[in-house]
Amino acid sequence: MSVNSETFAQAMEHHQAGRLQAAEQIYRQILAAEPHHAGAWHLLGLIAHQVGRHQLAIEYIEYAIRLSPGVAAFHSNLGLPYRALGRLDEAAACWRRAVELQPDYAEAHGNLGNLLREQCRPDEAIACYRRALEVQPDFATAHKNLGDTLRQKGLLDEAVACYRRALQLRPDDADGYNECGTALGERGELADAAACFRRALSLKPDYTEAHNNLGITLRRQGDLDEAVACYRRALELKPDYAEALNNLAVAWSYQGRRVEAVACYRRALELKPDHAEALNNLGNVLRDDEKLDEALACYRRALQLKPDYATALGSLVHTLQHLCCWEELDVLCQRVIEAVAGDAGGSAFPVSPFAFLTLAAATTAEQQLRCARQWVDRQLKAARGPGPQPARHGTPGLKSKTTIGYLSADFHSHATAWLIAELIEKHDRDRFTVCGYSYGPDDGSPMRRRLVSAFDRFSDVKDVSTAEAARRISADGVDILVDLKGYTKDSRPQILSLRPAPVQVNYLGYPGTMGAALVDYIVVDDFVVPRQQQPFFAEKLVHVPGCYQVNDSHREISPHTPSRAECGLPEEAFVFCCFNNSYKTTPEVFGVWMELLNAVPRSVLWLFEGNRFVTANLSREARSRGVAPERLVFAPRKPLPEHLARHRLADLFLDTFPVNAHTTASDALWAGCPLLTMAGETFVSRVAGSLLRTLGLSELVTRSLDEYRALALRLARDVDLLGQLRARLEANRRTSGLFDAGQFARHLEKAYVTMWEIHASGEKPRAFTVT
Repeated sequence: MSVNSETFAQAMEHHQAGRLQAAEQIYRQILAAEPHHAGAWHLLGLIAHQVGRHQLAIEYIEYAIRLSPGVAAFHSNLGLPYRALGRLDEAAACWRRAVELQPDYAEAHGNLGNLLREQCRPDEAIACYRRALEVQPDFATAHKNLGDTLRQKGLLDEAVACYRRALQLRPDDADGYNECGTALGERGELADAAACFRRALSLKPDYTEAHNNLGITLRRQGDLDEAVACYRRALELKPDYAEALNNLAVAWSYQGRRVEAVACYRRALELKPDHAEALNNLGNVLRDDEKLDEALACYRRALQLKPDYATALGSLVHTLQHLCCWEELDVLCQRVIEAVAGDAGGSAFPVSPFAFLTLAAATTAEQQLRCARQWVDRQLKAARGPGPQPARHGTPGLKSKTTIGYLSADFHSHATAWLIAELIEKHDRDRFTVCGYSYGPDDGSPMRRRLVSAFDRFSDVKDVSTAEAARRISADGVDILVDLKGYTKDSRPQILSLRPAPVQVNYLGYPGTMGAALVDYIVVDDFVVPRQQQPFFAEKLVHVPGCYQVNDSHREISPHTPSRAECGLPEEAFVFCCFNNSYKTTPEVFGVWMELLNAVPRSVLWLFEGNRFVTANLSREARSRGVAPERLVFAPRKPLPEHLARHRLADLFLDTFPVNAHTTASDALWAGCPLLTMAGETFVSRVAGSLLRTLGLSELVTRSLDEYRALALRLARDVDLLGQLRARLEANRRTSGLFDAGQFARHLEKAYVTMWEIHASGEKPRAFTVT
């Protein structure tokens, strides 16, 4: 070996060991003796790149190529400083030349793949990685980078396989475990994802991203305390970590620590003002705190930053509906519908199913199913697999009792509780054990105490993880788990996705499909969901007699009826009323109401007050339609007995469309106030019609706004006709079965028995009718 060869080898040894200054000194000594030593120029250029002197690196390596143009490694390494300077086309040309000269050059294929991925050309990048792996199957970095690209394309199964192969080859790669955990989390395998993040942290305890990612996974599993600890650790390591601040705020908002959550979101936005997700999340907390104007500003800013942010768009529209702020509502509703039709642009943040279900513009059952499926695919995605299954108890004939579990956040003073309390009390205890699982607040109310005593077993799972809640349900041997929330506020469908019971049911709280296999059945009646709509429900339809909505006959109505003067109502006026939430009021229906006020002298419209913006906005809308604002009277919130009693002062309840009155319709009918509704084509727009049909008052169910307007006007002008309807309502509400929870319990129990028989026989869930 010549002296120069030994010297060059010594320089390379220093170089590979990271002793760059020593290596550079020897390369220069070589070049002083041999100015045309291409290898020394090449490696001197590589050192220049490594220390950030990229233009000098290009000059040195290009000179090496002029001296030896056929060396593939020279071209490959020339691509590195070009890429560092952002000269991507020139970098790509270098790597393409390298693989022309040496087709089995795996590293050059990999580098070209990295650049193509950076240029948003994932398919070409994937082809490069696959070529690199053909020539070098144990190329761990290429496996990992291929996994990253496949994950970006949503090919999660293939991505996970790539990450796992990379980790077999390089088991001490903390980054690899972090990326694999991210893909597993996106695939819904939360336990495996958490294990990956924990392994990354065992290798690299100060890995802030892994602490944050583990927190995200734990939060999705419902382990909020542990998630908070992870985010705090990430922020100890990196106090300006906006992502961790946003995620900590999310966890705190779930824990009800709203003040801390708001402060955390605001800090995240100070650090990263263009953080669209933090803006949307802050808007949600502010909306729940009834700071609706501030919430609107957050949603609008999020959409300015990210115009395809479908979740924020849905939230914006829903909040505008709460405010009765309609100037841009038509355009925005159409954008929401288009977002769902276009699969929300493939966004990881799709439209909320509840926001879509309650959209001011009528949507179809097919569109509602599509929206729910998008939400499940991208937001729910809780753990796959069977989850904690209860022991099988044999066939129904061998079981002494069937165990029914009811799951909800609303076992307190809430509309759902007002409907369902008597049902729980009236279940046949000789045939059923009835359990309640509450993940909502204990408000200490009489309703809470009533429900706790009504269940055979009552478990508060508010502060436990998703897995622990499912484990408790499973340990109790629940055969049929009935979810009363769907996708309404504070719901936890992740518990259902763990399959803690063999049979799972969607009932009462959510008038639509959940769009997922996590629920087997939905309880409906033949009016709210006709049989031909089965294709638009992921659940199998179970039709019960009469109305699907159970009602409590013990709802107290105060014996004291306030005077009209006490309620701000004129003594002699005809009183139209609507006590629905403000988001259900649409410009079209409100326009009909104003036509009625114009057509019926001295009439007034009595509305639920809602929030502080509604009064001003609806007063302005009334004036624009030629109605004096003082003819709108706003009813403040009252305890339920007093609220029911004031219905006696109203002449006719006018329902909303496309979202009907549900519990509010039952309230009006129970209190003896006639109700006029318009039925549409979807569940959410047919509930009041089902109540009226069951009461024998189907003539109050209209099919168009023209028919609705004409009948309302006729009833306002024909005192005798309205009096006859009121008398029929009074008689029928005691005899029709609508307010007979015991009769309804027998129907529902027949449904439960049939569900269990189908399951025990080994059949797949199927639609059926209870007779």
